[in-house]
Amino acid sequence: MKKCPFFGVCGGCKFDFTASDYRDKKIALLDKLPITEEPFWTEPFSRRRADFAFADGKFGFYQHHSKKVVSIDYCPLLLPEINNILPKVSSLPWNSAGSCLITACDNGIDIAIMSPTPYFTTEFKNAVSLIDAIRITWNGKIIKQIKTPVINFGGVKVDYPSGAFLQPTVQSENYLREMVLDAVKGAKKVADLFCGLGNFTFALKADGFDIFGIGVKRDLFKKPLSAGMLGKYDCVVLDPPRAGAWAQCKELVKSNIKRIVYVSCNPDTFKKDCEILTGGGYKMSRLCPIDQFVGSSHWELFAVFQK
Repeated sequence: MKKCPFFGVCGGCKFDFTASDYRDKKIALLDKLPITEEPFWTEPFSRRRADFAFADGKFGFYQHHSKKVVSIDYCPLLLPEINNILPKVSSLPWNSAGSCLITACDNGIDIAIMSPTPYFTTEFKNAVSLIDAIRITWNGKIIKQIKTPVINFGGVKVDYPSGAFLQPTVQSENYLREMVLDAVKGAKKVADLFCGLGNFTFALKADGFDIFGIGVKRDLFKKPLSAGMLGKYDCVVLDPPRAGAWAQCKELVKSNIKRIVYVSCNPDTFKKDCEILTGGGYKMSRLCPIDQFVGSSHWELFAVFQK
């Protein structure tokens, strides 16, 4: 492919990932970060989830800086399993506005539709029944379900809740897990904070904490683990949402934790958390960028802090 047919029209990508200077432009976004390792470049055509929009009868991605929807029935970044059903999904009788998250799970396609309109039409329900997906929901209500979607984390199968967070590609997910496992070697007791569905938790045999997912249910934004609660751990893994982990980092610097492994999907909030950690006596020994959001301006970061 020489160029994405939608690049510059839809707002899905900031950079043309097929361009010869793509990597140079993307890594330039990290010029102020003390990178210690070469970036990991995720292969295109491998994205297993995408969040689409629908409005005024159209289904696709928003235009740049606009709420106008560009009709899409194919995206070269996505797995074939998703592209195979996009034409039928795009042609559904969309009579409202909202978002549509399509996820390729290990055993089939999951579609989670969210809309301010609480109800869908009978016409829509009938059309949806013809879509080759194992589960389709509207505002959490099941329209169609053949089986429960499942995700595999390094050999451990987990039921996938509708709309739950996943790393966008299996390749980058596995790479991150391997890096975390390597960084945690030698630790006796690990806390996996913001653990989600358990991408790291199972492999680490760690105690997981999150408001959502497989671990202990805890809102780490409002109720971070205190320095006292952290006392039984010698290593902490953090993988927070884009908002970062400011409150939790404030507690970590009060603790006796010797090693922190931080996975971030937002360099801006990572910098703020990094200032807290380094100001509290930690030294960042590793920082590696991962281009798992191919085509976008977003970077994933992997870092290790020690004291």
